[in-house]
Amino acid sequence: MIAGLGLRGVFPPAKVWSGGWRRSLSALLPSGEKGAERISKDPDLDLSKIRNFSIIAHVDHGKSTLADQLMRFTNTVDARRLEEGQQILDDMDLEKERGITIKMRSVRMNYINRSQNYQLNLIDTPGHVDFSYEVSRSLAAVEGALLVIDASQGVQAQTVANVDLAIENDLEIFAVLNKIDLPHAETGKVLKELEVVIGLDPTDAILISAKNGFGIDKVLQGIVDRIPHPTGSSREPLKALVFDSYYDVYKGVVVFVRLKGGRLRKGDKIQVMSSKSNYTVEEVGTFTPNMTKLDKGISSGEVGYVMCGAKQIGDIPVGDTITLSGEGGATEPLPGYKKVKPMVFCGIFPIDGDDFKKLRTSVEKLKLNDASLDYQVDNSSALGMGFRCGFLGLLHMDIVIERLEREYDLSLLCTTPSVTYRVVQVDGSIEELSNPSLIPKNLREIQEPFVKVEVMLSSSKMGAVIDLFRSRRATLLNTSHLSGERTQLSFEMPLVEVITDLHDSLKSVSRGYASMDYQMADYRPQALVKMSIAVAETEVGPLSTVVPRSDAHRRGKELCRKLAELIPRHQFKISVQAKVGGKVVASDHINPFRKDVTSKCYGGDVTRKKKLLDKQKKGKKRMRQFGRVDVPNDVFRKIATIK
Repeated sequence: MIAGLGLRGVFPPAKVWSGGWRRSLSALLPSGEKGAERISKDPDLDLSKIRNFSIIAHVDHGKSTLADQLMRFTNTVDARRLEEGQQILDDMDLEKERGITIKMRSVRMNYINRSQNYQLNLIDTPGHVDFSYEVSRSLAAVEGALLVIDASQGVQAQTVANVDLAIENDLEIFAVLNKIDLPHAETGKVLKELEVVIGLDPTDAILISAKNGFGIDKVLQGIVDRIPHPTGSSREPLKALVFDSYYDVYKGVVVFVRLKGGRLRKGDKIQVMSSKSNYTVEEVGTFTPNMTKLDKGISSGEVGYVMCGAKQIGDIPVGDTITLSGEGGATEPLPGYKKVKPMVFCGIFPIDGDDFKKLRTSVEKLKLNDASLDYQVDNSSALGMGFRCGFLGLLHMDIVIERLEREYDLSLLCTTPSVTYRVVQVDGSIEELSNPSLIPKNLREIQEPFVKVEVMLSSSKMGAVIDLFRSRRATLLNTSHLSGERTQLSFEMPLVEVITDLHDSLKSVSRGYASMDYQMADYRPQALVKMSIAVAETEVGPLSTVVPRSDAHRRGKELCRKLAELIPRHQFKISVQAKVGGKVVASDHINPFRKDVTSKCYGGDVTRKKKLLDKQKKGKKRMRQFGRVDVPNDVFRKIATIK
């Protein structure tokens, strides 16, 4: 049989599940808040009756729908909420609008199987590559994972990436084939892909339709039979892994934890091991899926939340370990999380300069809820005080900016997205810069970040996709033919070419039947130059960019043309110039408004008209010297897609 998955010949041998495969489902009894509390009150909690697991999948393969059905079958939520079309765990407005999962969610379910009471702790995860850090954090808090695959789309790029993360965490994994009821579902082909691409025995996959509830009983049975129970003991020193958190205005920092050992109750004196800060536990509980207070606390192997009155946003960072204060505490912290490195950067500035302090507080609070966000103060002569923020991708950047504007009532201006370049100075020293405007004129070379991109697509679209990637300075490394009409392509290309609109262009040329995933490769010397943009003879730092030397004229010409379209007309002529090393390589201009100053002159002496026109000419000349050109907020984002 199978439990761990991997590319055959590459990953270690899979763990073998020793238990028998049972597909029957015992009677379902009510659970929810009362069931969760009944388990936690047991002084000798049986770890063999706990299962901690995540659901991993490519975006839009049905993770959240499956999670909703699991809660329905275990009576954790009222079935009427599902009938009304509500996504129980995707409760953020942006998640509902975009139809994607952005934040991981946790829920405890009480499941009765063969007269045994099981506690199932689910952590639902996002599917988009930009939120892979959320996935990695959730996988570190569980023992197993359900790999959900759309029977109509098959194995996608992010499917393989998520499997790799699960294997790194040594998890037990079993596959769930979803949407088998769709008319265009290709169950046989997808099962073959599971074997060829991931190394899974297709006979062990569970076939379901999460939307209709078909096969959910078999999934619950598989969770109990295949996923191992947690290790540790409530009698050991307390070790609680912080896997998520958020800031509540009234309660302070709310911390989500997975207990690896010991017990946590209200009134306990606890210590954050990284900072040695001490607190008193004010409330302990779990998620059902709403936050439910447990007076008796939680024990080793369980997942829950802790409130301890921490008011400073950075007091309890994600990945830290919580233990008891004093002699009863642990001496060594848990491994924690590998620090994530941002891949996309942009400047965020308040439109109203007086909102900088509000923006600072908002970014700090959002950082608590989004550990992958990176930021530092940025002072721009054109835009004022703001932050230079790092993100995992363009979607991550869009979500963060929209959350800042919605949740914290801010009006923001964002600069063009960029990547981090390595600048080799004349003396040989190396500096990493994510802001192109800071790149000096005199340097030896610029090194550009490259990524390895995996693309899965229909074989009929292979030619168009290869042409698209070659136009983005990509090199084709490998071609693998999968089952049927499916092909996997491997490329190496500059990261900056990925973060523009590559994903949208890929969906366009493949008619929606291609997916991609990428990971950092290395830095490589390239013939690159810094291009500065001057509007009305004034250099606009946030519009600076780095381009290939051979493409500088074309890119500069396109940038100037686009800016001339986007910047509104003024009462004087505005020049737009692209410069490389102080030399103008391209230019355009914005024609002025023409005010008819002679409209009130009806005949009469012609010198009167000449006098008015001459006065207007002098005024426009003065405006060109001292007039201010306002660049609209959306210009910085719109020029980001220029190729």
